[in-house]
Amino acid sequence: MSALAAVSTGEAITFWVLGPLAVIAAVMMVLSRNAVHAALWLAGVMLALAGLYAAQDAPFLAAVQVIVYTGAVLMLFLFVLMLVGVDSSDSLVETLRGQRLASFVLGLGFAVLLISALAAGTDGGDGVGLEEVNAEGNVIGIARLLFTNYVFAFEITSALLITAALGAMVLAHKEKGPESLNQRQLSRARFASGHPHPLPGPGVFAEHDSTATAALLPDGSEAPGSVDAALSEAHTGDTGGSVHHR
Repeated sequence: MSALAAVSTGEAITFWVLGPLAVIAAVMMVLSRNAVHAALWLAGVMLALAGLYAAQDAPFLAAVQVIVYTGAVLMLFLFVLMLVGVDSSDSLVETLRGQRLASFVLGLGFAVLLISALAAGTDGGDGVGLEEVNAEGNVIGIARLLFTNYVFAFEITSALLITAALGAMVLAHKEKGPESLNQRQLSRARFASGHPHPLPGPGVFAEHDSTATAALLPDGSEAPGSVDAALSEAHTGDTGGSVHHR
């Protein structure tokens, strides 16, 4: 009895620690205007859920929550955001008419469904404990239910995920317009501009594009060794500007 009470106390402490953290992270995810910040808050929600799964003797769900959702899906989402870039002003534009109202209705329906499921699971009926459910192992028990009672829902979910992946690829694909230039055209335009050489790097203020022009030190004097001796001899007649290094 004492061991059971200790386990119950540990589960309660874990819930009251991770539960508020998950709620706070979820609220911050919704309120964040930056997509990257929202994704990081979502990672906090997923890690808190993984801890709650582990406290409820569901190690398989806890591992999947961390490895698949937090470690793979969410990190991929972050990489796409960093590569593509999302402006906060673009996210506020309503591209589809009525999408805010539809999102509110769907969210309300999902909340009602979730509350009804929780109420059905905690109505005090004749249920079995976690020890009996995990008698043959947590992974084996989940697999048995997934591929017997819920196999149709599992296949529908996989089909939806494949459809979503294909739709994302189609939406992200962009055809090159007629205004795009090939490598030869870009090279010709570069030489025609009068500046075929690369531009100076960041932090360099260039008044002259010649490599025979000496760099200047902070006191205004020429830096020794900044120009090769052969170039300085060939460039004695040049009185152009110089290169200042910030």
